[in-house]
Amino acid sequence: MSVSPLQDQLTRIEKAYYYRPGKMAEVHAISGTVSPHTEKRGHPRPFCLVSGNGNRPLSEAVALLMGTHTHHTSVTQYANGEVNVRINESVLGADVYIIQSTTGNEIIDINCALMELLLLIRKMRLSNAKSVTVIAPFFGYARQDRKTNLRGPISASAVARMIVKMGADRLAALDLHSNQIQGFFDNVPVDNLTMAHEFASYLLKQPWWNVDQAVIVSPDAGGVERAKQLADILQVGRIVTIVKRRIAAGKVDRMQTVGDVEGFTCVIVDDMIDTGGTLVKACELLKNLGAVRVWACCTHGILTDPCSERINKCDALQELVVSDSIPQVEHQKTIPKLKVLTIAPLITAVVDKYMHEGSVSSLFAKTLNEL
Repeated sequence: MSVSPLQDQLTRIEKAYYYRPGKMAEVHAISGTVSPHTEKRGHPRPFCLVSGNGNRPLSEAVALLMGTHTHHTSVTQYANGEVNVRINESVLGADVYIIQSTTGNEIIDINCALMELLLLIRKMRLSNAKSVTVIAPFFGYARQDRKTNLRGPISASAVARMIVKMGADRLAALDLHSNQIQGFFDNVPVDNLTMAHEFASYLLKQPWWNVDQAVIVSPDAGGVERAKQLADILQVGRIVTIVKRRIAAGKVDRMQTVGDVEGFTCVIVDDMIDTGGTLVKACELLKNLGAVRVWACCTHGILTDPCSERINKCDALQELVVSDSIPQVEHQKTIPKLKVLTIAPLITAVVDKYMHEGSVSSLFAKTLNEL
């Protein structure tokens, strides 16, 4: 029995940690249908959801859960590649929420996605929107958040300054590469959302899960805080760090672990996976050191070639879990081990908090109790 793309999306929403029937549109994954809100709450001001081409399926899913539609905005390109933004619906006096992952896909490349975002912000500001909030689940250039050599640029800071200059009032991103990026946006408030609860909820449903036999693994020293966060939610007492020596960007010469993994199930947690070389080496190292099984939870699945081939050939890795901060439809066709969790309910909950001036931090309690 074949499953339609809509049914697949609804199934993922239905199983998401942040999905709350009654607070959001109710989904029926088997029939592939959606019911409207059962609880009606007024919004203090008119609002609209705007989407570029960075991740339109995610934007549509958020609109579905909020019981509305995405704004009638045309985002196209001229023959020479110039981005053209045209709005076909008024945003006068409205709170605008632009959902745009600055990443490449089968439609656009990463730089085009960034230019779309900048022009969308400017267009909404010039159209007299009351406020403009940017929701960038994947924030491009985040890895360039510091100088790696004396003459190197801090590109993440440059991108942040462009977003501020265009007129954004607030920004939300998902699992930024480092917390220091929040300081690049001057006086614009930034919310760094986390995927930890979605990962934890998914792991707890696995038949092999045993908290006493699990180890959370950080693939580098910079990711220890992220690993600690997931370990705290799952109440896992053991955290292992992998120390690696790089010879160039994306190329690792040597690895070793700080901590014992023999006889344990290892869950690697990271913010992103690009070409997969580092992850594959980490999985093989953990398996060689006696790990019973190795799973990986990476928030952003960039999965640039030859990542598909590397993941498929890596017998040490049993499953790779990512979010849909980046569209994963094509990747799912080539990587059988790939499991995608949706962040649409999380984004919906965050937008709802913004609209009602609620606390976003309240969404990220340390336990898996009901929100």
